[in-house]
Amino acid sequence: QMSNSSSISHFLLLALADTRQLQLLHFCLFLGISLAALLGNSLTISAVACGHHLHTPMFFFLLNLALSDLGSICTTVPKALHSLLWDTRTISYTGCAAQLFFFAIFISAELSILTIMCYDRYVSICKPLHYGTLLGSRACAHMAAAAWASAFLNALMLTASTFSMPLCHGNALGQFFCEIPQILKISCAKSYLRELGLIAVTACFGLGCFVFIVFSYVQIFRAVLRIPSEQGRHKAFSTCLPHLVVVSLFVSSVIFAHLKPPSMSSPSLDLALSVLYSVVSPALNPLIYSLRNQELKAAVRRLMTGWFWEH
Repeated sequence: QMSNSSSISHFLLLALADTRQLQLLHFCLFLGISLAALLGNSLTISAVACGHHLHTPMFFFLLNLALSDLGSICTTVPKALHSLLWDTRTISYTGCAAQLFFFAIFISAELSILTIMCYDRYVSICKPLHYGTLLGSRACAHMAAAAWASAFLNALMLTASTFSMPLCHGNALGQFFCEIPQILKISCAKSYLRELGLIAVTACFGLGCFVFIVFSYVQIFRAVLRIPSEQGRHKAFSTCLPHLVVVSLFVSSVIFAHLKPPSMSSPSLDLALSVLYSVVSPALNPLIYSLRNQELKAAVRRLMTGWFWEH
């Protein structure tokens, strides 16, 4: 039976647990991870903003990454916590559209910023003499603005295209938040051309960033291997390691979640992968960067010590 999207007033999100005990356990897990993400990213933003010695391109882009992580957590987790606590699966049509739009902004921005951070590492290692010219304060501001503007336009186009499709297969989504693949599953078969267009645009955006990152790291590793001293090689590689870990975690989980063969698809695996890139990754990013970066670790320590003495 065909139902027009305009007649749907709400969607049903995936139930994360069947029993009340499991719902409360999932609630505690989601709450703990989201609080860790909020604390870690807030500390990163505050430390970079307040520490004048951290006003460098690398930390400026790290601040933007923390903002995108905060945004993605605040877009998906509050509704999941509400659903688990009050045992409800419904989300309004406009609420679903808004959630999809903002999540698309923050995920797109995260990929763009990770790509720019890769460029920062590439210039610092492969073209150190031109670092001040290529990554001056104005150039950094322009790159960050371009990342957020492209993320906004990408999200606007994706959301408008997705929610203009007629829906023929009910209103139940197989995910704990509204995302494009789940809405495409309940859209009408005759809109497959628009679906292909959406997939092509998203793939071009993601593939462009991925190819740039891979190409940059090939150049970086070639440059690192040419450094004569072992200490120099270790120092150069250690500056890239946190970024490489963050990119690998984020990109691999997103790619596997959306491009895995249908034979491997299952509700539990789909849920685990979406939690990995939308909730766990934003919580781990500040930890990964602070573990390897002594400057950031010291700045966070000073920030927390100063707050403790004030209170």
